[in-house]
Amino acid sequence: MRDNNKRTRKNREMTIVMYFFTVVFLAMICYFFYYVQIKASTEINSSFNTRQQNLAKKVIRGNIYAADGTVLAEQAMNSNNEEVRYYPLKEVFAHAVGYDTHGCAGVEHAANIELLTSNSPVNEKLQKEMAGVRNYGDNIYTSFDVNLQKTAYEALGVYKGAIIVMDAKTGKLLAMVSKPDFDPNTVSENWAEISADKEKSPLVNRATQGLYPPGSTFKIVTLLEYLKEHSDNYADYKFNCKGSITFDDVTVECYHGSVHGSEDLKKSFANSCNSSFANIGMQLDLAKYAETCSNLLFNKELPTDLYYSKSSFTMESSADTEEIMHTAMGQGNTLMSPLHMAMITQAIANDGVMMKPYEILKKTNYLGTVIESYEPQKIKSIMTENEAKIEQEFMKEVVNTGTGKKLSKLSYTVAGKTGSAEFGTIKGQSHAWFTGYSNTDDPEMVVTVLVEGAGSGSDYAVPMAKRIFDAYYGE
Repeated sequence: MRDNNKRTRKNREMTIVMYFFTVVFLAMICYFFYYVQIKASTEINSSFNTRQQNLAKKVIRGNIYAADGTVLAEQAMNSNNEEVRYYPLKEVFAHAVGYDTHGCAGVEHAANIELLTSNSPVNEKLQKEMAGVRNYGDNIYTSFDVNLQKTAYEALGVYKGAIIVMDAKTGKLLAMVSKPDFDPNTVSENWAEISADKEKSPLVNRATQGLYPPGSTFKIVTLLEYLKEHSDNYADYKFNCKGSITFDDVTVECYHGSVHGSEDLKKSFANSCNSSFANIGMQLDLAKYAETCSNLLFNKELPTDLYYSKSSFTMESSADTEEIMHTAMGQGNTLMSPLHMAMITQAIANDGVMMKPYEILKKTNYLGTVIESYEPQKIKSIMTENEAKIEQEFMKEVVNTGTGKKLSKLSYTVAGKTGSAEFGTIKGQSHAWFTGYSNTDDPEMVVTVLVEGAGSGSDYAVPMAKRIFDAYYGE
C-alpha cells in the first residue's frame, strides 16, 4: 500500500514536470512566431542593426517606384564616380519616400530590408556571390500618384502643414506631403544643419507625426457620440444659436461671433456651430464619449509602418464645464495627426469600415518578376453602417450649404468638414483643416489638409483640397 502511494506521488510529480516543460516549450514556440511575424522586421530595420551594413556590401539597394513606374529613388553614380542614392523628384517626395541614411525614413525605412534583399534568379545570384559581385536588390512599387503628389505639394505652397490623399475604399495612400521639407539628395551632407533646425523641423513628417487640435473637424466625433446616445431621436434636436452660449459662467462663442439662428442637428454641423456643439457636449455621457474615442483609435497604436505620433483624447468623466464645452467643439486638450483624421474620414466614406493605410503595392526583383503583392486590409468597423450613412449626409450638407460651399456645384461631388483650430495665446490664431471625400454616391478619394497657423479651414484648407480634387477629375 505504501509503495502504491509512493508510486502515485512520483507519477503526479512527473506529470507536473511534464506539463511545466510542455507549457515552456509552447511559450517558446509562440514567441518564436511572434518574433518572426512582428518583431523581426522592426529589429532588422533598426539603424543599430549591423546586418544592414553587411547586406549593403552584398546587395545593390533596390529602386522605389510610383504606381505608374516613375522612379522615386535609385542607385546612381555621382561626379566623383561614387555610388549614391538619387531622388529624381527631390523635395516633392521628401517625407513620403524618405532617405536611406541616419536611420532611414518614409518608404526607405518601411521597406528597408526588402530593398536590401535580392530575389535574382538563383544561378545568377550564386555566380555573382562566388565572384564577389553584388546582386541587385528587390524593387518596391508604391501606391503614390505622381500627379496628385505634385498637385498637393504645389497646393500647400509656402505654408507649413500636411496633405494626405487616400483611396476611400482600400486605405491606399495616393499622396502624402509635409512642409517644411528638404532635398533627400543632400540630407546626409546637410544633416547637422537640418536636424538642428527646431523652428522649421523639416525632418518631421507632419502628415503622420504632427499633432494638432482638430478644431471643428472633431465635430465628426462629437456627432458620432450623440448619434450613439440618441439613435432614435437625434432628428428631434433643436437649438437657437445667438452667437454664444454660457454654462456655469463659461462662455463659448461661434467663429467670428456668427449668429446661426434656429438649427437642427444637421444645420448645426453644416454651420460648424460652436454654441450648438458645446450644448451637445454638456448632454453627453462622458464615459461613453471616451469609449467612442478609444474605439476610433485615440490614445492607441495606429496600424501603419510609417513613423507616427498617437492622437490623444484626455477628457475624463470628472471634467469641468469648460473642458467639456471646448472638447465637444474640437478644442480642449485633444490632439490629432492628419493621418488619423484621414483614416476616420475613410471609414465614414466606407460605411464605417476602417482600412489599414498602406503605401507599398508590390515587391519585384530587378527583372520585374513579382515576388510579393500587398492587398488592402480591414482594421475594423469603427461605427455602424447607419451611423456612417448619417455622417455622410451631414458632411454633404457642409459642402452644399455650410462652411465647405467652395466645393459645391462642381462636375464631381464632395462631402467633408472644415475646421479652424485655435492655438497659442493670440486670439484668432488658428490652424486650417479640411477633411472629406469625393464622389459621394460611390466614394473614391479622401483628402485631408492641415495648414499651420493659416486661419479658417474654409479660406485656406478647402481651396487646397479643391486643387487636388480638380487634378484627380481632370478639371
